[in-house]
Amino acid sequence: MEHPDSDYFRHIFYKHYPSVRRKLIALVRDEAAADDLAQEVFLRLYRNPPDDPQVIGAWLHRVLTRIAYDHMSKRARERALQEKQELHLRVTEQEGKSNEETVLEQFEHEELRGWLDQLSERDRQVLLLRFSGYSYAEIAEKLQIRTPLVGTLIHRATARLKRHAELQTQVE
Repeated sequence: MEHPDSDYFRHIFYKHYPSVRRKLIALVRDEAAADDLAQEVFLRLYRNPPDDPQVIGAWLHRVLTRIAYDHMSKRARERALQEKQELHLRVTEQEGKSNEETVLEQFEHEELRGWLDQLSERDRQVLLLRFSGYSYAEIAEKLQIRTPLVGTLIHRATARLKRHAELQTQVE
């Protein structure tokens, strides 16, 4: 088949695009990626059409299948590489700490736990929730208080924690 003229190509595109896109979505399970891959299928059709216009449907199916499998292989390689990099990073971080640093870190955590134990239950809860990443709204819900009070509670609990820490360091 010769290079398709724009009207003929437009006709083929509108006729086959929905089924090509639907098949790609079923294969790659990602609508945005399927849209991009469908464009690639029709770009290949435009650049290198089959010799026989009667086999365009089969040609499109074969090309879309190849493109989808190539895309999935690429994503699998990218995921494997990312997992390998994350594992390497975790191992490097663990190796980077000396035993002395690990012991000091544990000591600091134990010391902080001791200071937290000297606080009231409410102060301890509000600080632990905040430093665990909870939002003010989530803290308010957990403690069953109004959201505007959370900031005040955090500020007061932090001040009390600092006082306990200062007193402990002065005694030692």
